[in-house]
Amino acid sequence: MPKISNKGKQMPESPIRKLVPYSEIAKKKGHKVYHLNIGQPDIKTPEVAMNAIKNVDIKVLEYSHSAGFESYRTKLSQYYINHGLPIDVADIIITTGGSEALLFAMGSTMDTDDEIIIPEPFYANYNGFSTASGVKVVPVISTIETGFALPPIADFEKLISPKTKAILICNPGNPTGYLYSKEEMMQLAELVKKHDLFLIADEVYREFTYDGDIHYSVMNIPGIEENAIMIDSVSKRYSMCGARIGCIVSKNKEVMATAMKFAQARLSPPTFAQIASEAALETPQSYFDEVITEYRDRRDTLIAELNKIEGVKVANPKGAFYCIAQLPIDNADKFAQWLLESYDLNGETVMVAPAAGFYSTPGVGLNEVRIAYVLKKEDLIRSVEILKEAISAYNSK
Repeated sequence: MPKISNKGKQMPESPIRKLVPYSEIAKKKGHKVYHLNIGQPDIKTPEVAMNAIKNVDIKVLEYSHSAGFESYRTKLSQYYINHGLPIDVADIIITTGGSEALLFAMGSTMDTDDEIIIPEPFYANYNGFSTASGVKVVPVISTIETGFALPPIADFEKLISPKTKAILICNPGNPTGYLYSKEEMMQLAELVKKHDLFLIADEVYREFTYDGDIHYSVMNIPGIEENAIMIDSVSKRYSMCGARIGCIVSKNKEVMATAMKFAQARLSPPTFAQIASEAALETPQSYFDEVITEYRDRRDTLIAELNKIEGVKVANPKGAFYCIAQLPIDNADKFAQWLLESYDLNGETVMVAPAAGFYSTPGVGLNEVRIAYVLKKEDLIRSVEILKEAISAYNSK
């Protein structure tokens, strides 16, 4: 029998999606499952985007330009400029989700066995993208004790080798919800300039900041125009995860010319989704004001409820819509599966994402879970109530 590739064997499972079969079984039993495991907002997609699809008048569903529709890139550039980011049309290539943008970034800047330093815990698919690109992830650990703040720059410097090509951050962070300060971003900027590295910033949660904190973009940092690569997406901003539209952004012309070759190889991003994404740029500010207020209230509700459970430690997120919670259990993978397979409270259970999959260091995060607060407050309160009873039952079995 022909054998699959070593790369295929090394591709990690999604810690978010690998438990889906168990949730399906739980639902077939008649159990209600509260999904705390995945960042799929329940916020309605802006009407202006949905109407653009409903009212489209197309006779032929054509390819777009490999970089995406010029009209979309032009409006997107203006959107960024209006938000204080000096981004021109030439700095943007539209991609099939932020995921493809990250693959383009890695493919354009790194060769097989090159290294990329990432503060962990990090978005689990960074492991998969790195494996697919033949790149080695070198983790630098942030901790729940500091709220997952940027690790000391000295910790980064110790890890830099001749193979190091880039530092990758998610700001605000998935899965931690941490928002890097301007001072932390400037420290990273100095580091990448000193060692001639790329600084790749995944900024898909840029709008989701709370408590008056300001997001400081990699594109706002003077002097690192040749080092900076920004990753963006419509998925969370407009609650359009299924559109699969993102972009890679950089002032580095060589990076963008190289990324364009990858873009040409996959031909073009999807037409209908670009139409919706372009229309979404007309979304009124009132939409975002309401969404941010809702997420802030959900965050406050979730953190308050989690803090009522004895033995639970949770970092208060400053942005995005995730948090990492440390639970008084031995193994979050086993616990998460048990919740779906063997536990219910009056016919209800919860689905969480084991956090070990958000680390690349073996043995770290085994008793942690990522929780997405994308459910309404009543459901979050009920979910934590179930979680509290489940922890007690799990530890006494």
